[in-house]
Amino acid sequence: MASQDLKQRIRDDDPQTTTTMNNKSNNKSTKRDRRVGMAKRGLRSLSVAVLVPLSLTLINIYLFGSTHTYGDLVKPFWFPPFWLLHATCIVSSSLMGLSAWLIWAEGGFHNNPMALSLYLAQLTISLAWDPIVFQMGASWIGLVMCLAMFGALVGCSRVFREVNPIAADLVMLCSVWAAFLAIVNLTLVFL
Repeated sequence: MASQDLKQRIRDDDPQTTTTMNNKSNNKSTKRDRRVGMAKRGLRSLSVAVLVPLSLTLINIYLFGSTHTYGDLVKPFWFPPFWLLHATCIVSSSLMGLSAWLIWAEGGFHNNPMALSLYLAQLTISLAWDPIVFQMGASWIGLVMCLAMFGALVGCSRVFREVNPIAADLVMLCSVWAAFLAIVNLTLVFL
């Protein structure tokens, strides 16, 4: 009975044992290398997904954001200052980029092309709103664009929820901002 509990001792210089141990260590390093590679690609794609809309928004603000007409208006007390409007537009575009990345990472754009078209529509409308309202002074068109942006965000939220609920919640934060922007724009129409 005692001989059944004995284990065979393996010598370190046995070629078969050394090969088996090397294969196991190579297997572990290959898995680790694959994981590190996937993490690097994921981080790279995340940075692109957030930085592209963020850069477009910053360029938009730089080119079209400095106007004195908004500052000269007699506004209600609850109107946000111009810098706060731009800061929240930057945050909103970053959140939308993050939510789009979450959907892309799970294959949502490939499975449902409507998600990509709604995201691009929202991005285009949000980039066009600032120059139309503040540079051209077309508040009525800006109001229509705010409503269209809100509709695109609600559509994004519904489509994104099927793929990733966290991405849909991020989009809902942006839709709250778009609704507030529509109220500000409506007030600009009647000023």
